[in-house]
Amino acid sequence: MQKIEVFLLFLKLLTAAILIPQGCLCLKLLRVGVPQYKLRGELAVLECHYELEGDSLYAVKWYKENEEFYRYVPKSNPPQSSYRVDGIKVDHQLSDYKQVALRSVNLKSSGVYRCEVSAEAPSFASAQSEGRMEVLFLPTSGPLITGEEKQYQIGDEINLNCTSGKSFPASVLHWFINDQKVSNSRNLIHHKELVHQHGLVTSSLGLRLPVTTDHFRNGSMRVRCVASLSPVLWQGDKESVVQRSPLPVYENREALLLVRASGSSFVPSANFIWPLMTSLLLLRT
Repeated sequence: MQKIEVFLLFLKLLTAAILIPQGCLCLKLLRVGVPQYKLRGELAVLECHYELEGDSLYAVKWYKENEEFYRYVPKSNPPQSSYRVDGIKVDHQLSDYKQVALRSVNLKSSGVYRCEVSAEAPSFASAQSEGRMEVLFLPTSGPLITGEEKQYQIGDEINLNCTSGKSFPASVLHWFINDQKVSNSRNLIHHKELVHQHGLVTSSLGLRLPVTTDHFRNGSMRVRCVASLSPVLWQGDKESVVQRSPLPVYENREALLLVRASGSSFVPSANFIWPLMTSLLLLRT
């Protein structure tokens, strides 16, 4: 089948070279509009902008990773045809000769999309261009800090873990102490990413370091875990606060763990936003 298609393409090019006078204005593909990022479940509209320049349209074809999934041929009845490809659900009502609409995109919808436009005789001109789309899955919850102890003394070891929510791609985690990023690899414990069903990923990063007087400012130390997933039009955060009662002479400490959570929200913008999901642990002496 491929040999036949190659042979037909050769005949078209040969005919075009013989019949078309030099300087003839023919089919021009101006731009292919493929959204760079989409959220899982959204509608994705792929556009193919071209000018016939006096030619007659023969067909518009769309491919994902070289697999044809949509075709528009004006002389066919009906003019639209779609083919089964993983991650592709064509909405025929929203598709035509200049665009194709994909319903409820999922992680399998990620890939390279190519539009190919071809003209009728005598030019048999054709043009194609492509673009890549990535489908993202946003975490439904912010990162979670675990491992807090109710009592800390100078010289004790902080041993915490930060776990992101399920997402795709994987969240990138960072620890901050009093707004200073922890960059010493000796204090960071990198855990293997956990891959869930349907390709969603959970990231985990540990923090281990001894408590010193230098960590406290005005009697408190802020330990924060930040998970970034970019680019994402989403923002959410969670905050944990550990409060200490005044220390008695015998250094016996008690702590009350309070948890505050704020809901997530969409942040519409013409530009891509690189928001952060944050867990905050505040230790007071």
